[in-house]
Amino acid sequence: MERISVEPRDDWRDTAEAHGFRFHTIDDERYWDESACYSFTLREIEDDIEDPTAEIEQLCFEVVARAVADDAVMTRLGIPEAFWDFVADTWSQQHRNLYGRMDFAYDGKGPAKLFEYNADTPTSLYESGVFQWVWLEQAIERGIIPDGSDQFNSLHEALTGSFSQMGLAGTLHVACCKDSEEDEGTVEYIADCARQGGLDAKLIYIEDIGIDTEGRFTDLQDEPINDLFKLYPWEWIMTDEFGKNVPNTNTRFIEPGWKALLSNKGLLPLLWEMFEGHPNLLPAYFDGDPAASALGDTYVRKPLFSREGANVEVFENGERTVSVEGDYGAEGHILQAYHPLPNFGGNYPMVGSWLVASQPAGIGIREDTSLVTGNNARFLPHIISE
Repeated sequence: MERISVEPRDDWRDTAEAHGFRFHTIDDERYWDESACYSFTLREIEDDIEDPTAEIEQLCFEVVARAVADDAVMTRLGIPEAFWDFVADTWSQQHRNLYGRMDFAYDGKGPAKLFEYNADTPTSLYESGVFQWVWLEQAIERGIIPDGSDQFNSLHEALTGSFSQMGLAGTLHVACCKDSEEDEGTVEYIADCARQGGLDAKLIYIEDIGIDTEGRFTDLQDEPINDLFKLYPWEWIMTDEFGKNVPNTNTRFIEPGWKALLSNKGLLPLLWEMFEGHPNLLPAYFDGDPAASALGDTYVRKPLFSREGANVEVFENGERTVSVEGDYGAEGHILQAYHPLPNFGGNYPMVGSWLVASQPAGIGIREDTSLVTGNNARFLPHIISE
């Protein structure tokens, strides 16, 4: 694994706009960054990232099977009791999942280590699946990167193919919150994939979803919402006004309810408890667990439902050396072994390994100048060099 400086395309902004990638720059700060790329060998991709991703996904299924049968585990994961049966039913009825992204620390010198699993509403999907592939093709054509360079990236084909296999009929409603250009761009891409997969897809904002006298979710034309893709976290749904109706509605959700068990940091101590010593897992414990003393006085403290690094704290030798502001933490915390991201000249890359229908399908790299990958992280493309 190497970080390689490359020449940005002169027209990359125009190209991004032409492809509908409107959030390439956020708050006047560059989000898409092609001044460098990360280069991997095929062995690194296949053995160190792809295979562990597939294996950990199977371990996650064992966690779900345990959780839905154990109220104590549901409680530890912060799932409200009113949703226990709903979550368990989506698992027993085999509601299909579409995607997820496992975030790994990896430097090419040792096993990739799982930091967390963004199993419910992972962003950076479009830039991973489409725009970095556009960059690859154009960078080869223009001699920016070596001829014959490849990429671990079958995301688009996997997404469109999966929609045709999910057993959906009629209209798929695709929703996000208002006033987020990044979220809107992502759901527009999801809708396009659904259409390419043979479905009718209709965009709607979460705030515009209604409910009729029969308890069915409806759109602005009062049409029932039978299938809903939501870029809206389950932990929000389970605590807000909208979510009160979810357990009693017939709407099928993508991602399904059982993904709530995997999309919080409580997954990490459960994985360690069940598969202690796995080479791709870091020791992790629920805050307050006496066993957490095994971590010593150097560790990372994370809220169960943190996003984009919010409220993450790093302790080294008993001293808090990193603390990220945010609104999370009331739901509880976990402690995870300290395993810093690799440092490439002051840049810290996080490898996001994508799954589609639980099969590895590509990677995307977000890079920050901080050890905690936050909201200001940049997205960099990657290549396979052999």
